[in-house]
Amino acid sequence: MIRVLVVDDDFMVAKVHSGYVNRTPGFTVIGAAHSGAEALRTARQEKPDLVLLDIYLPDIDGLTVLRELRADPATVDIDVIVITAARDVDTIRGSLRGGALHYLIKPFSYAALRDQLDHVGSLHRKLARLSTRPAAAQHEVDDVFGARRPGTAPLPKGLTTQTAELVKSALTEHPEGLSATECANATRLSRPSARRYLEHFVETGQAEVRLRYGNTGRPERQYHWRE
Repeated sequence: MIRVLVVDDDFMVAKVHSGYVNRTPGFTVIGAAHSGAEALRTARQEKPDLVLLDIYLPDIDGLTVLRELRADPATVDIDVIVITAARDVDTIRGSLRGGALHYLIKPFSYAALRDQLDHVGSLHRKLARLSTRPAAAQHEVDDVFGARRPGTAPLPKGLTTQTAELVKSALTEHPEGLSATECANATRLSRPSARRYLEHFVETGQAEVRLRYGNTGRPERQYHWRE
């Protein structure tokens, strides 16, 4: 379970956000704080995995709380998602520079918060897997730092979402990998079309290419979907 501290000066808002978190599989609320000082004290005592941090607090503002969390060895590893009505660039920039994972503008829906919680869960799982290895590959580092949601970037001109999903399904159903020809047969696309989608998935980090060597001739490119 990912343990969450909810920080908001409004008791009812904190209760609503806590309910959102507790509805999300894999997450549990370990407390709520209604001031900056209480947030820092609870974070040091309970050491949550994640803080949902409001900016407008009655004593010290959320950006100060964020900086103090990052400066304290006891809390430096706690993830933070900023939740606030503040829309000014300085606050957004301060949150980004302070190391917040994301910034949600109030009011937001449960779906919006769950999307970010799912990202936090995915990030924790990726880092846990990487911690068991002596070194990380570049695509794994890219995945942690940049590719938060592989495949959400707009498709190149000429590619459609429906066909992309069709090619993705073919790859996930064949963990042993598919060549462009095999993918074309599985999806009933032309080989050039199948290859365009496969190469798009490779470029966006969702699939990888391995060379398959036969008895004669050049090796064949085999595409594998990345979990």
